[in-house]
Amino acid sequence: MKKIIHTFMLSCKKAAELIDKKSVVKLSRREKMQLKLHLSICEGCEVYQKQSKFIGELITKHFGGLEEEKAPQVKNEELKNNISSKL
Repeated sequence: MKKIIHTFMLSCKKAAELIDKKSVVKLSRREKMQLKLHLSICEGCEVYQKQSKFIGELITKHFGGLEEEKAPQVKNEELKNNISSKL
């Protein structure tokens, strides 16, 4: 039973990753289900999702969106790892 719960329950870190991923690409059915389940019990992540959506809309409205080629990319692996460790 614990294995099933761990399969479907996400950590807040993974939920935040899926919230951000959702703004760029379509989530798989499994990811959608996991995120929906997590958001149903985690108020903090629900608030994060609303804030993320709001910020994304503001950026799009202000800058008109960015073409993927022009979007800034983190190329420094040490920096990427540092950012990931802080999530």
